[in-house]
Amino acid sequence: MKSTYDYERELFRQVVPSMRYDGGDFFSWQRAAREKLRELLGLDRMIPADLDLRVEWKEQREGYSEMRFTYQPEPGYRVPAHLLLPNGVKKPPLMICLQGHSPGMYISLGIVKREKDEQSIKNGDRDFCIRAVKEGFAAICLEQRSFGELKNPNKELDACLEPAMTALLMGRTTIGERVWDVTKMIDLVERHFSEEVDLTAICLTGNSGGGTATAYTAALEDRIRLAMPSCAVCSFRDSIGAMHHCSCNYVPRVGLYFDMGDLVAMACPKYYVQVNGAEDPIFPIAGAMECFEQGKRAYESLRCDDRLIHVVGAAGHRFYADEAWQVVHRCLCR
Repeated sequence: MKSTYDYERELFRQVVPSMRYDGGDFFSWQRAAREKLRELLGLDRMIPADLDLRVEWKEQREGYSEMRFTYQPEPGYRVPAHLLLPNGVKKPPLMICLQGHSPGMYISLGIVKREKDEQSIKNGDRDFCIRAVKEGFAAICLEQRSFGELKNPNKELDACLEPAMTALLMGRTTIGERVWDVTKMIDLVERHFSEEVDLTAICLTGNSGGGTATAYTAALEDRIRLAMPSCAVCSFRDSIGAMHHCSCNYVPRVGLYFDMGDLVAMACPKYYVQVNGAEDPIFPIAGAMECFEQGKRAYESLRCDDRLIHVVGAAGHRFYADEAWQVVHRCLCR
């Protein structure tokens, strides 16, 4: 007898996204696709608020300054973040960094609190902010919803589950909330840090769950000049529709309209560096390459396919900093 699990997977494999880009008028498609994606993510359910920047401290580090602050993307909900500015660089480009399923954004800052953290950084290039500063960028890390300082203190594992399910009851999604927080961060940067960073060179990156938030945000947010999702862009059929993943990855009905390749297409014509691991078991390379090719159709339609680059690392589910940063500099002519 076939299990429900197998039946649902087989059923999903038959779904053809109805709003996939078909090679026609790109900008008409993009407008309609973005409108539908915003609806699916529940972005119309988010509650605007005064950003209320509160700086907690500033410190000078070796080679950069660091500021700890919080802001309010929705009323009564505060998100902690850190801004790193490299010494001696006037108005550098900015890389907003999103950690995935990890103990928190402190990994992006290269902080080691336990043995697993050291391995995560050393073997996965997950100290995003530190590497960005070394590359001459300003860097911001913000805590994603249900991670790190914002996770349920009573849950060590599956901390996304209850908030993700509760969000669904209200017509919201965790991914939508994370997208909202990034867009509000860009609002904050424009309002408060325009003298410190180059507003024409705002970039966004993240690995795994951070890469997923990067992909969804880049599909909708045109103030981002370059997006670099890592180990996240892969066909739903081969990844979140094929095996166990955290509940925060799921957007109700999204597969009826889009696959991840359509999110890549929606991001056009911004620079897009899709990073994958050749041996990633949860975002398999075949599904990743399928999405890249789907996105490429949109980029080719605008004759800017040189802005879409696929970086494939030789190992598994991790970031590939050396390979990826070479491409970033080439894209931004730095």
